[in-house]
Amino acid sequence: MAAKGKKEVSTAHISGQANEPLSALPHALAIDQIATEIGANLENGLTAAEVTTRLEKYGKNELDDGAEVSPVKILVRQVANAMTLVLILAMAVSFGIGSYIEGGVISAVIALNIIVGFFQEFSAEKTMDSLRSLSSPTASVIRDGNTIVVPTGEIVFGDLVEVKVGDTVPADIRLAEAMNFETDEALLTGESLPVQKEANSIFEADTGPGDRLNVIYSSSTVTKGRARGVVFATGMTTEIGSIAAALRGENSKRRHVKRKPGGSAKPYQYVEAGALTASDFVGRFLGVNIGTPLQRRLSKLAMLLFGIAIVCAIIVLGANSFSNNTEVIIYAVATGLSMIPASLIVVLTITMAAGTKRMVKRHVVVRKLDSLEALGGVTDICSDKTGTLTQGKMVVKKAWIPGKGIYSVSISENPIDPTIGNISHHEIAPREEQIEKESSENSALVSDVEDLLKDNHDLELFLNIASLANLAHVHKSENEWKARGDPTDIAIQVFASRFNWNRSRWTGDINPIWTQRAEYPFDSSIKKMSVIFESAEHTTVLTKGAVERVLESCSTICGPTGGSELTEGVRGQVLENMEALASQGLRVLALASRELSSKIDELKVPEREIVESSLVFRGLVGLYDPPRPETAGAVTACHQSGVAVHMLTGDHPSTARAIALQVGIMPSNMTSIAQDKAVSMVMTAGQFDKLSDDEIDALPLLPLVIARCSPTTKVRMIEALHRRGRFVAMTGDGVNDSPSLKRADVGIAMGLAGSDVAKDASDIVLTDDNFASILNAVEEGRRMFDNIQKFILHLLAENIAQACTLLIGLAFKDKSSLSVFPLSPVEILWVIMITSGMPDMGLGFEAPAPDIMSRLPHPLKVGVFTREVMLDMLVYGLWMAALCLSAFSLVMFGFGDGNLGEGCNDSYSPQCDTVFRARATTFVCLTWFALFLAWEMVNMRRSFFRMQPKSKKYFTQWAYDVWRNQFLFWAVVAGFITIFPTLYIPTLNHVVFKHTGISWEWGIVFLEAILFFAGCEIWKWAKRVYFRTQLIKKGGHAEDLEKKAFAAYFDQSE
Repeated sequence: MAAKGKKEVSTAHISGQANEPLSALPHALAIDQIATEIGANLENGLTAAEVTTRLEKYGKNELDDGAEVSPVKILVRQVANAMTLVLILAMAVSFGIGSYIEGGVISAVIALNIIVGFFQEFSAEKTMDSLRSLSSPTASVIRDGNTIVVPTGEIVFGDLVEVKVGDTVPADIRLAEAMNFETDEALLTGESLPVQKEANSIFEADTGPGDRLNVIYSSSTVTKGRARGVVFATGMTTEIGSIAAALRGENSKRRHVKRKPGGSAKPYQYVEAGALTASDFVGRFLGVNIGTPLQRRLSKLAMLLFGIAIVCAIIVLGANSFSNNTEVIIYAVATGLSMIPASLIVVLTITMAAGTKRMVKRHVVVRKLDSLEALGGVTDICSDKTGTLTQGKMVVKKAWIPGKGIYSVSISENPIDPTIGNISHHEIAPREEQIEKESSENSALVSDVEDLLKDNHDLELFLNIASLANLAHVHKSENEWKARGDPTDIAIQVFASRFNWNRSRWTGDINPIWTQRAEYPFDSSIKKMSVIFESAEHTTVLTKGAVERVLESCSTICGPTGGSELTEGVRGQVLENMEALASQGLRVLALASRELSSKIDELKVPEREIVESSLVFRGLVGLYDPPRPETAGAVTACHQSGVAVHMLTGDHPSTARAIALQVGIMPSNMTSIAQDKAVSMVMTAGQFDKLSDDEIDALPLLPLVIARCSPTTKVRMIEALHRRGRFVAMTGDGVNDSPSLKRADVGIAMGLAGSDVAKDASDIVLTDDNFASILNAVEEGRRMFDNIQKFILHLLAENIAQACTLLIGLAFKDKSSLSVFPLSPVEILWVIMITSGMPDMGLGFEAPAPDIMSRLPHPLKVGVFTREVMLDMLVYGLWMAALCLSAFSLVMFGFGDGNLGEGCNDSYSPQCDTVFRARATTFVCLTWFALFLAWEMVNMRRSFFRMQPKSKKYFTQWAYDVWRNQFLFWAVVAGFITIFPTLYIPTLNHVVFKHTGISWEWGIVFLEAILFFAGCEIWKWAKRVYFRTQLIKKGGHAEDLEKKAFAAYFDQSE
């Protein structure tokens, strides 16, 4: 019953909803009304009997595990895909005709693929376990008037729960009372700062999760104060429960019947839905409609090649009057095998596995092999802000002191190290500063802060407040800076430490200069905090807090000539300066102080209202969560490679917009964009979520920044991009990112600051939490895609060559009027599996091309099979086939007697000697072509002899290029060496390969090899001429990167 209840609420879940629907969402109701509707008691809590009843009705406060991963199902999925089935059929045919060598090789390939795929998938699905581990093990509740501690799982709907600093919230709770209470919701909402909660506030129903200040969420942590509230959602009904449901949820595998507006449907529509469902099942079974674009295309290719193989076999049988002679059947099987790229899957799997090892060295852990090739096609990156684009820590960026100007701090790699980063002084007020681009004409970089402090009493007083009205502790321990306390306090303390004004300097244990006498803590209703410090000469009140509230307590403002009255006009100017800093994405606080006329008695501390009055306004401080130093360069590189970057964050719009401008997600030249387009670049989740899917699709452009995001918003954005044909990567580190990470084509999680949930929901994990490492992943994905394209082209060109050689070779009839094959079945498999398999792996290990990150993402609809690849496949394949047939004909008819003998497909005899020598010559030619083609494929357009056009080694550069990829080099060498045993070892040559040793025929082989190289080089030269012509027609390379990246916005504004 409990499980049933949980399932029902999870499927009907609405963000903010209670276990049972109330008259409105909990955050939109007063606490007394909620208590009445829920049946809660705000004084004594629930009774033991009520707890038992509700536990039976709603189930335990736990996340539903969902269906367990079945090893059997995973194993079936490894077998039930098109390429594996084709290989199984080829294996069966091989064993059926007694070709045990071919059958054994294909069996090994199948086993390798199934084993690798099984373990990859089996280890990937553990998201729900990490979600469950986030829940608090115990919670403090009030029942029957007594406060008791119970396991989190026993919390029920309507319980009265108490939480304090350090607690993990056990369920979704509507606050009844809160004392100086803050929670950290970064993992759920993306908010970089702890959220101040307000028990008595009531909000609109459509308020986003991050702005529901009267609600605390399951698995968030309490950072300050204490609170009491009523549980309104447990288990899968909580916000984190809805995330768990989204992670576990799967798309329906059954097509819905198309109905009329009234709900009716005609009989044929049921038949249509059933047929589509059946076709979807077959497609999933064969792998042609699941997986990444490359996987789907390879599955379709396998089915196509299997069909072509059958057609080829039928052609062979037809050309021999459908004789049931064993030789004819062997010829048909050989022709069919020639069209099956037997080594493709194993080469693809091993290449990708090797790619994952390369990625570890580049700070990227690949959890799913297919994400590597998918990265190469990414067109959009949707990134969380906090901890991903930014450092996830607050720092002071600017401080303004009236009459003195702005003190700015440069970006630092370590926000808590006051020795890193430069300070500049700008002698103007923030409202006079250019918001988009800070002027540097009147600013000076300060090399020694002592110069700023010299004769600067206002700065000293400002730093006193920053240092002493502050509970954070920043210190150096074992050559490393460490900090503890509230993030905002830490940032301000670090700023003071830059001037050697650290709190410990003034309040140390030995002979302290300042001694604290009183503290008035921050309160949500007052929005400021104050302390009273005393020295030998002075007793001072030091205050910091929200600008408006501090100004209310001030009567004087400091200035170049001393204090002056804080008039309404001056107050207005201060607020303008505050707005100027806030527009840059800074969180602005005000600092003030006042000298007391006498010392105070700690036992008789003055009233707060008296202390916090007639203060002197000392200035403003602007804080923000700074971008990582490498982020701007990484975003620029993304734009250069044709990848758009979107920011989806739980932070405020102004902050999100400022960071987006700073890192280049939005263009710096905003004045060139029409106002309506500029406004649409930044949207809030409230604005975006109110739009229907059709309205979103009707937008000319999707926003670059969405602020105040909920998990649902992120998923809808990804789906909107999908509907526009985009291939999306999502980065994130919090629980709130998990559904979107799983829904994205490539989910990228942060390894250091990321939650286990985000990691388990992702495809790849960045071990250094560096946004720039995404470029490493994209580059590796593109390198992998290029290399896959190269070895697929190499392999399929050989298939075409073999098939054409055998099909045209049907014309070679022996005395029994049966076709004599120019290549035997074992020769074909030897070329595909042994000769080509290792060089194909070598191509998979090729280094990235120099221009790989200057290209646009490869088109997903086309995939690896571009027009160029398809044409190359035909040209190389037909050229190899022509040369192979000419080699066979020269030996057989040019220098031989033309006697094709009888039974030469089956065994060796003296009359078959010429046939066996011609077949051996053809086999060696094809083997050499396959090996040389691998080297030609290192660069699909440049000459083999000039792959480095800027090199001055005009005649020897090719040797350096060949040696650079040593795996490919030794694979080709091994291919040359292994030819000789197959030719000259008795029994092996006549019985297995059905050819014999050659002598003078080597002259034909060398001539054919020269012709092959010449043909390849001429074709590449023709391609280079064509593409150069196309580039000139398009205007060449010259193009402004920003205009290129934001062309859609600029074009529509002109």
